Amino acid sequence: MLCRAAGGGLFQGSTGGGRDRLVGSRAGRQVCLGHDPIPSTFDAKKLALAVASGHGGRVTQELNDGLPAREGALALIDAALSRRGGLDEAASANAFRFLEPRERAFARALAMAALRHLGPIDRALAGKLAKEPPPRVRNLLRLGATQAFFLEVPAFAAVATSVELAGAHKASRPFKGLVNAVLRGLLRDGAPSAEPEHLAPPWLYARWAGAWGKATADAVAAQIGFEPATDLSLKPGADAAALAGELEGEILPGGTLRTSRRGDVSAWPAFDDGIWWVQDAAAAIPARLLDVRPGQTALDLCAAPGGKTLQLAAAGAAVVAVDRSAARLQRVTENLARLNLTAEVIAADAGAWDDARTFDAVLLDAPCSATGTFRRHPDVLWAARPGDVASLAAVQSRLLDSAAGRLKPGGRLVYCVCSLEPEEGEAQVEAFLARRPDMALDPIAAEEGGAPAASLTPRGTLRILPHHREGGLDGFFAARFVKT
Repeated sequence: MLCRAAGGGLFQGSTGGGRDRLVGSRAGRQVCLGHDPIPSTFDAKKLALAVASGHGGRVTQELNDGLPAREGALALIDAALSRRGGLDEAASANAFRFLEPRERAFARALAMAALRHLGPIDRALAGKLAKEPPPRVRNLLRLGATQAFFLEVPAFAAVATSVELAGAHKASRPFKGLVNAVLRGLLRDGAPSAEPEHLAPPWLYARWAGAWGKATADAVAAQIGFEPATDLSLKPGADAAALAGELEGEILPGGTLRTSRRGDVSAWPAFDDGIWWVQDAAAAIPARLLDVRPGQTALDLCAAPGGKTLQLAAAGAAVVAVDRSAARLQRVTENLARLNLTAEVIAADAGAWDDARTFDAVLLDAPCSATGTFRRHPDVLWAARPGDVASLAAVQSRLLDSAAGRLKPGGRLVYCVCSLEPEEGEAQVEAFLARRPDMALDPIAAEEGGAPAASLTPRGTLRILPHHREGGLDGFFAARFVKT
């Protein structure tokens, strides 16, 4: 899961590293968003009922009209679980992109809810299935259970549409009776277990429990089932209090504005004024740790889609943004223009970029397993494999050495990953310091950059866990170094 392309409309594509992302409105405007705001663009339960409700205990034409949306959701969840590019790549498939806007939103909401509750749903299904059905049938059962238990779709609608979709495809047609019987059995049993350890894949939960203990692992895993609010980063000088009032939000430590507002973000107050962009509260911390000043030079490696580039440029630094994806860098350029900011944007491999310049500050938001982004991207939990962590750790080591070589003496380097895995965070720090005597750890102060107090480690690094702030935030690791 290094980098995946952005989706169209208001449905974002994901990235490696911090997975903050860019989206464009249907009018062609661009906005830098940090971490999937899909849950905040509509009320998922109300939308589900609007698309999928019936009347008088029978399937109406309105309910039948919701079948394409469910077919779209099937395409999304199949892609997410089979590692064929994930949700964002599947958004370009015909089953999804030709849907009406409301149907696309429902399909996305349904797939996301299914992924957030996949563990409990599969545990419940295990007691109803004598043997493994074809993938389409299992996914139909997952989506049917999701509708009934987590989106409050009427039970008859959840069952009837699932049976209808089973009959619409050759591979699942012989299983119509099974789909009907299993879903009805689940409904009789009631909602699946909500134990936190059942929300995460067992191998990941075991890793977290081994790293931090069961109580902390439970607190982390419990965040999987919640839809997050939307966090905004503001340009310096913006009237944060006034904007918080208009957006019905609150200002978090560090200056992030958090809002539970629903709707198209491009229609929100001050969007066209270019004074804010969407960026998770945790993703905004690493750039603040660099503390760049006007006139200083800053390098953002693995920059796309550019949330941290915008932070550095807004602070007055002369910024160079490097990323291997020219297509995603185009969105960085467009967002810089919307926010009236400037940066030099270069398409190149961050580890092999041939440029002799050195910088006052370097930010490396390295490609990683992205397990810390599960609040907005629950698919990362189920697409990740144990071997991913080791292979990505090798990439991170190479990029860290490249970043250090681009730093002026006395310059600052911040390394961060949106991963919960120690091999991609704490272990990288120790290995880096052992092989680079010219680099020293620059301890981070308590609550610096708006980081939660609980996130500071004895070593002076940050291990931000999703439950460290009320309302949640992405999981991140960050360390700061100085070149001696």
